[in-house]
This record gives sequence, C-alpha cells and structure tokens, in this order.
Amino acid sequence: MRKLFESISNIWKIPDLRRKIFYTLLFLTLYRLGGHIPLPGINLKALGDYFSGGMAGPLQMFDLFVGGALRRATIFATGIMPYITASIILQLLGAVIPYFQQLQKMGEEGRKKITLYTRYGTLIIAALQGWGMVMYLRSLQGASGSVVAINDAAFILLGVLSLTTGAAIIMWLGELITEKGIGNGMSILILVGIIARLPNAAFQEIVMVAEGGRSIIELIFIAIVIILFTMAAILLSQGSRYLPVQYARRVVGRKVYGGQSTHLPLKINAAGVIPIIFAQSVMFLPQTFARIIPQGVFSNLLESMFSYSSFVYNAIYALLVIFFAYFYTAVIFNPVDVADNLKKYGGFIPGRRPGTQTSEYIDRVLTRVTLPGSIGLALIAILPILFIRKVNFSFWFGGTSLLIVVGVVIDTLQQIETHLLVRHYDGFMKKGRIRGRR
Repeated sequence: MRKLFESISNIWKIPDLRRKIFYTLLFLTLYRLGGHIPLPGINLKALGDYFSGGMAGPLQMFDLFVGGALRRATIFATGIMPYITASIILQLLGAVIPYFQQLQKMGEEGRKKITLYTRYGTLIIAALQGWGMVMYLRSLQGASGSVVAINDAAFILLGVLSLTTGAAIIMWLGELITEKGIGNGMSILILVGIIARLPNAAFQEIVMVAEGGRSIIELIFIAIVIILFTMAAILLSQGSRYLPVQYARRVVGRKVYGGQSTHLPLKINAAGVIPIIFAQSVMFLPQTFARIIPQGVFSNLLESMFSYSSFVYNAIYALLVIFFAYFYTAVIFNPVDVADNLKKYGGFIPGRRPGTQTSEYIDRVLTRVTLPGSIGLALIAILPILFIRKVNFSFWFGGTSLLIVVGVVIDTLQQIETHLLVRHYDGFMKKGRIRGRR
C-alpha cells in the first residue's frame, strides 16, 4: 500500500504526465457536463415519471454506455457509438476496397484522410441514430403528460440537430483525450459513462438488502461472482503465449554482439476491449432501426428478437465478439512486419527460417491463441446475463461493463506505468522496478 501511494505521488512529479492527466480530467468534466444538458422541448417531469421504473432491453445497455444521457434525453445521448460504428465501417472497407487499403499504407497522410472520412461517417450515423431517438422520445407518455412539450416538427428538427452536434462534440473530446491526455479517448469516455452509474447500482443493492428483498448470503454470492468475473477479465487481458527468439552472434573487431535469447509475447486477447465495444455498437443498430421504421408487426418482432435476454441477441453478440477479436487483432498486429523486423536485426525463431516461414508460423500461433481468448471474451460478456435474470442484481454488474472497466483501467495504468519507468520512477508493479540504478 505504501508503494502504491508513492507511485501516485510520483505521477505529479512528472510535468508531461501531470499535464496529460490534467487535460484528461478537463475533457471528462466537459463530457459529464454535456451529459446533463437536455434536448430542447423535453418535459423533464414527464420524462422522469416515465423512466422511474427503469429501462429494459438493449436500451438499458446503451444508457449504461452513455452514463444515463439517454434516460435524461440530453444532447450527448448518442454517446461515442456513432464514431465507433463509423470506425468499424472504415476498417471493414479497408479490408475489401483497394482505395482504402492504399490509404492505410500511405502513412500519416493516409491516416488523416481516413480520420476525415470517419468524421463524416460519424455525423451521418449520428443523424440517423438521433432520428431514431427522437422518434422514440415522441412516443413516450409520462404520468404528467407527453415527454415532448413542443410541436413534432420543431422537436424533430431541433432534436436531430442537437444530437448530431452532441455526437460531433463527443468525437472531438475523444480525439483530444487520445492526443493530449492519457489513454484511449474512445474507451475512456465509455468507461466514465459506466462508472457514473456505479454509485446508483451500489445504492440499489443496499436498499434491496435493507428492505428484505435480498439476503446477506445472496449479496455475498453476488460479490463472489463479480470478483470471479473480474479475475477472469484480468487473466484475459494479461495472458500471453511466448515464442522463443534467438539473435545471431556477430563479431565486430574485438567485440561480440548478439547471441541473446529472448521471447516474442503474443497476447491471447490482443484486441483488448475493442471487440466488446464494436460488437455492442453493432447490436444497437436493430433497436435504432426499429424506432425509425413505422410501428407495426415487423418493428415489434425486431425488438423482441433483439431484446437483451433473447437467445438470438446473445448468440449474435457472442459471434460478433469473436469476429471482432480476430478482425482487430489482424488490424493491429502484422506477422509479416514482425518477421521482417526480426530478420533485419538478426533475430530468428528456432526451427523456423527467417522471412516467410517465420511470418506464417507467427500467424498460425496467433490464430490459435486468439481462439480461446475470443471465446473467453464472449463467455464473460454473455454469462452474467443468466445471473441478472436469475438473481436480479443490478445491470451495471454485467459482463460487458466489467470487461470494459477492467480492460480500460489496465490499459490506462500501463500507460502511466510506462511514463513512470521512463522517467526512472517506480511503477505500480514490483516487476516494473528498474534494477541497477542509483
């Protein structure tokens, strides 16, 4: 514990790290403030009356991701999901369309163009999603009247414009966090939205125990289940397969270089929490589409099929998690580049010829280790749904939210750890201590 407090105090001794944390906190504060500005024309009392009984289905998960902004009908109700969806579309296009493949290989210039297209796509998706939300809000009736207090035409126009503008601001804040702050801006915004609901979820559990709705034994059982799922999420984030790497010995003059043995770590979940976020953003689309189309048999069937507890929803969700785990791993890890770098610096995997044979071997091993990692990720995401239905504990403690919280926190702490070690400060972990320094 003492070492932990020392590490936290060391953070503020590094000007660059201190500045990054300050910017991150500033942008997160702006994000939370925007999550409390209601849309124009909303009857807040009727809205509160309608949602007093809570939300159901995928909308509840979506509201969790945006920190309750949908429940409050704020300008940030779309959250970061339009930006994530646009990023998915651009990455998929990069795998099948030569033009986008060329952009991905153009370096910084190509990255700027892809970012520009992603921004345009975000605005289009945000407008469509905003339209679905406006249609949804128009249909709500609270105890004190309609949720919408102005005429339909004005509310639709102002609502879609406000939600699209809010999505653009969120996208801007996420990019600023990534550029000037610490951690991945997209993931941190989702993390903050989830954590914002934690106090309310904990309070609900306390109230249920106090009112006799849940026994202490059940509460202890729930706590054990949460701890086990958290441990599984940490193991998935940290588990790796190590490939031995040998560097050839070279004699230059009287000095001998190389001859060292090391390893190449291949994570079983190299994609982190991105597959969960991507899959969840895709699963929100059917519900959004059901709100846009005229209400009828088809829209009701679509909503029932993609309700949070349905078999169809969970089966598709699990398959999407596995798919995006492989897809994003292929995006961020290129075996050919790794093999070329090993060959360039005189490294090789014992028993494998440098070059093509090494890249094929790395790709084969990575494919195999990603399979259990992706399946484990999918199981942790969907299994807690059974506990939510059987035990009726707070929706916040679902596998999806736990995976995102654990993954983003570990990733952010690792970045802070790197800053500390580079500046010759002790990190959070004992294994991160730099030996042999004064």
